Amino acid sequence: MNSKSVVVVGHGMVGHRFVEALRARDDAGQWRVTVLCEERLPAYDRVGLSSYVGSWDAKELALAGNDYPGDVLVDLRVGESAASIDRAGRTVTTTAGEVLAYDSLVMATGSYPFVPPVPGHELDGCFVYRTLDDLDGIRERAEQGGPGAVGVVVGGGLLGLEAANALKLMGMTPHVVEYNPRLMPAQVDEGGGALLERLVTALGLVVHTGVSTSSITEGPEGISVELSDGSVLEAAVLVFSAGVRPRDQLAREAGLDVAERGGILTDLGCRTSDPDVYAIGECAAVEGRCYGLVAPGYTTAEIVADRLLGGAAEFPGADLSTKLKLMGVDVASFGDAHGQTPGALAVVLSDAAKGTYAKLVVSDDAKTLLGGILVGDASAYSSLRPLVGRELPGDPAALISPAGEKPGAGALPDDAEVCSCNGVTKGTICGAIADGACDIAAVKACTNAGTTCGGCLPTVKALLASSGVVMSKALCEHFEQSRAELFQIVQATGTRTFSALIAKYGKGSGCDICKPVVASILASTDSDHILHRSQASLQDTNDHFLANIQRNGTYSVVPRMPGGECTPEQLIVIGEVARDFGLYTKVTGGQRIDLFGARVEQLPAIWKRLVDAGMESGQAYGKSLRTVKSCVGSTWCRYGVQDSVGMAVNLENRYRGLRSPHKLKFGVSGCARECAEARGKDVGVIATENGWNLYVGGNGGQSPKHAQLLAGGLDDETLVRYIDRYLMFYIRTADRLQRTAPWVEALDGGLDHLKAVVCEDSLGIAAELEAAMAKHVDGYRDEWAGVLDDPEKLSRFVSFVNAPDEADPTVAFDDSGARKVPVLIGMPAVPAAAPAVPVEL
Repeated sequence: MNSKSVVVVGHGMVGHRFVEALRARDDAGQWRVTVLCEERLPAYDRVGLSSYVGSWDAKELALAGNDYPGDVLVDLRVGESAASIDRAGRTVTTTAGEVLAYDSLVMATGSYPFVPPVPGHELDGCFVYRTLDDLDGIRERAEQGGPGAVGVVVGGGLLGLEAANALKLMGMTPHVVEYNPRLMPAQVDEGGGALLERLVTALGLVVHTGVSTSSITEGPEGISVELSDGSVLEAAVLVFSAGVRPRDQLAREAGLDVAERGGILTDLGCRTSDPDVYAIGECAAVEGRCYGLVAPGYTTAEIVADRLLGGAAEFPGADLSTKLKLMGVDVASFGDAHGQTPGALAVVLSDAAKGTYAKLVVSDDAKTLLGGILVGDASAYSSLRPLVGRELPGDPAALISPAGEKPGAGALPDDAEVCSCNGVTKGTICGAIADGACDIAAVKACTNAGTTCGGCLPTVKALLASSGVVMSKALCEHFEQSRAELFQIVQATGTRTFSALIAKYGKGSGCDICKPVVASILASTDSDHILHRSQASLQDTNDHFLANIQRNGTYSVVPRMPGGECTPEQLIVIGEVARDFGLYTKVTGGQRIDLFGARVEQLPAIWKRLVDAGMESGQAYGKSLRTVKSCVGSTWCRYGVQDSVGMAVNLENRYRGLRSPHKLKFGVSGCARECAEARGKDVGVIATENGWNLYVGGNGGQSPKHAQLLAGGLDDETLVRYIDRYLMFYIRTADRLQRTAPWVEALDGGLDHLKAVVCEDSLGIAAELEAAMAKHVDGYRDEWAGVLDDPEKLSRFVSFVNAPDEADPTVAFDDSGARKVPVLIGMPAVPAAAPAVPVEL
């Protein structure tokens, strides 16, 4: 009854972030929110616009929770915007004619693409690159032009190259026209621009620098584009991507102050000249300056949410550093990249043969890092950017040279056990390297390290590298790329089959290393069933049959029990299935029940009974989320301070089926007593009276590690958002079979870098990571049910192809002892534990 009203004009990424931030913090429900969304769809990932090409599925770009389901305090008006503002009456008249009263008004109108006043710019075939509707129009025109048709992009900056990449993905031949003498003039210098042009040209772009567009006329291919040097390009499509301007027209009409170069003028609290009106994102000129990046926009959204709830947050300034991959080319720019500081010196390392360019800008005494540019290889960005403004740890040239890289695993003591499967220490491996073992195969042959599960191979690679051996990043003999690079290729190109990937980027026919890796990448970038078409042939035995194979050729079945919860009815069904199929049952350490001894042809029948009871696959066979272990929390325990079971159930249901480089385990404890052993998990969540503490990078197993604190005092929404980012960042960048603990240790900057990426969005990819997770959540389907619904998949589950109804005669069990155990034909049974002998007291 006492709530106030805030109207938000605009529902882009920043507008959505504001609504999320306000609703997350407004526990008392002080504010009712009305959101005016001009576009036909609610907030989506505009940064990842080019990823729309190929799938043409707008849902993949939708931001999580963009329709605020179940939130009665948020009224989202899609397809409706503000026509005018009456500041005196504090009302907004919408394009639908409705008048909305407000206590506070938040302008989140964003920006609009700048279209140069070139004669003919209004002709059919000319587009801007800003919305999903823009891309749909470009696609229609490109299809009319046919494969290989020319598409012209006016503007060679960041957005221009993104647009060119989109045209290339549509099958066009993109030409980029840039008035400046180099591409991306705001981010890179002459040397970096020259290399960037060479790299993107090799990828199929035609670049025209130092020229402008003189006129556009109708032509034989659609339009004729005349350039200032007299040349003419016959094209099917022209896309203007020459920068953006703040959308401040509505504010101007309402009499709000605007900055000299445009944008709604605000103070550090994002308040405009009207104390009841705020501006956020690209339309806001904070103390006269507009910021065209998402991260500063998110900061303004958080500030206004804080202000509306009585806070005093102020804009802290913006880090305009950028790191991105354009058409597979790494580009990074940070600090004073162009050396504008008086007395600044430049240290440049350009390797044309390798296609890399690195430049550091340092103070006049070469002791302080001021900025830098990286093209072709931006791996040093994470360790260099935090040093801006600080004293350098050594020779600046060493920081950008291969010789200056950190030793990594070399810091381990010699007696540290690297391969616990075979008891191989670091000292043994280093000794083998000193004796001439200079690659993975040689180390395996000499020490047996990595010959069993392969989990230690990333550490072995790091030891080889720290010993001065130049290591190949190749996944295997068939792919020269690393797993992370293959992930980026699949994501960027939309490749959906192993055959297409290896034909274009590899060689040969593949092996038992690369096939499961590619299968995992395909699964984590799409929601196709794991046995979908050709993907089935890539899987190892466990994934192929969606169950864990045991020592006698039978399989174990593990239904999912989120947070350890199971209804009495489901327990009864599990018991009946175990009885009817003669299975051995065991409660696992992950609070689930494992059913052992199923023959392959029995699996679908077992699954059907479980699925009909409301259960689903627990993914115990996959490199994916296994379990989320929890204590009973505040629901039952007198010490609990948060509902750990509810959180565990929510997390398991959110991340179930998520394919990753290695298995993932979670733990959620309801208090600091830590009964769920959360700090021994890949993701550990521990409740406090102030919220949740998030720990990452822990595991048991062969190399136990305690998880480390990533962030504390988190509310539910922030906790989930941080976990989304953490998991997707891990999935994108980890090596094959690398658990999260060694992955965190191997990151340049370690935990500090991870905190910056996940909590501070230092790389500007948080929205992309969250969108990728939202895509997974929306696309999740139970894998067991997917087999039961598909006769083609069901046909795989037989012991003998030519006798599908015949059971495997080699499968046998011995249940004469204390428990049922498998028997291998021709070998003695594994002895069961002797029955307990009563002891007389």
